[in-house]
Amino acid sequence: MTEQKQQQAKQKVIFDHDGGVDDLLSLMLLLTMEHIELLAVTITPADCYLSDATLSTLKILNKMDRTDVLVAKGSIHGVNPFPADWRAQPKICNALPDMILQPVNLNQISELPADQVIASLLEQHQQVDILMTGPCSNLTACLAKHPELKSHIQQVIWMGGAVDVPGNVAMHNHDKSAEWNAFWDPMATQALIESGLVVKMISLDATNCLPVDMTFLAQLAQQRAYPLSHLAGQFWATTINSIPSYEYTYFMWDVLATSVLGVAADAIEFSAIELAVSITEPNAGQTYRAKGSGNEILVATGANKQLVLDYVLRQFKG
Repeated sequence: MTEQKQQQAKQKVIFDHDGGVDDLLSLMLLLTMEHIELLAVTITPADCYLSDATLSTLKILNKMDRTDVLVAKGSIHGVNPFPADWRAQPKICNALPDMILQPVNLNQISELPADQVIASLLEQHQQVDILMTGPCSNLTACLAKHPELKSHIQQVIWMGGAVDVPGNVAMHNHDKSAEWNAFWDPMATQALIESGLVVKMISLDATNCLPVDMTFLAQLAQQRAYPLSHLAGQFWATTINSIPSYEYTYFMWDVLATSVLGVAADAIEFSAIELAVSITEPNAGQTYRAKGSGNEILVATGANKQLVLDYVLRQFKG
């Protein structure tokens, strides 16, 4: 097969993330997948400060020799901000030894906001996969203006929601039923669920089986001679005390969602479930079963933990 045909055969992906440690690890993992053609990275200013997350994104792209990938900054802000301490994590990542001296190519940054860049790329391409590891605001804003572009999307893989398990939002005006990405912009979450797109929702129902623990970090450290494993170990180490263990544990939320594009088909279990979304207190962002709603979503209900971990370790040897 010629190089041109190989490029045409690759799976086209737009990656929208919101700058957290797990998002940056997901970008690294995605870039190791040889069957993926990454069209752009768009950033939602949710679990990050946008300037820091943009810098982190550019540094990783440069480190992995992908200065050809377009980067776009989102201009949409959700109604329920993430805690400031969580949003500062990309700043910590940028100060790590493997990142602080990494050069960046500012020419990769689009002059257009993220939702417009998504629209432009969808106009140019068919059968595009959208991977989102933050809130879904950029995509839903794009489709609100350009509903005709839905037919250009093959599937949406979204890390968000909690269906049959408790959420991870602990706020004074919330009943803890929602997951944070869904809670940040509940109306965008509702728009995605009601969009009619093929949505694979990687919810807390599945990610709860993948905590970041010392056993996994030790395995990663054993292969620290590989540059990506070394950097990934540094990233994950910053999460150990970022969320108090008595309240939360850090999980491989976004990494599991990204793995949908790479691991064996039987690594993640999906169930077709009709859902609805609450957009008001006290359960804003809750994604709950609603039989008869007509909003059938493929919800990840479980995962083969060992298969996923083995895959991640293997890819970070690249």
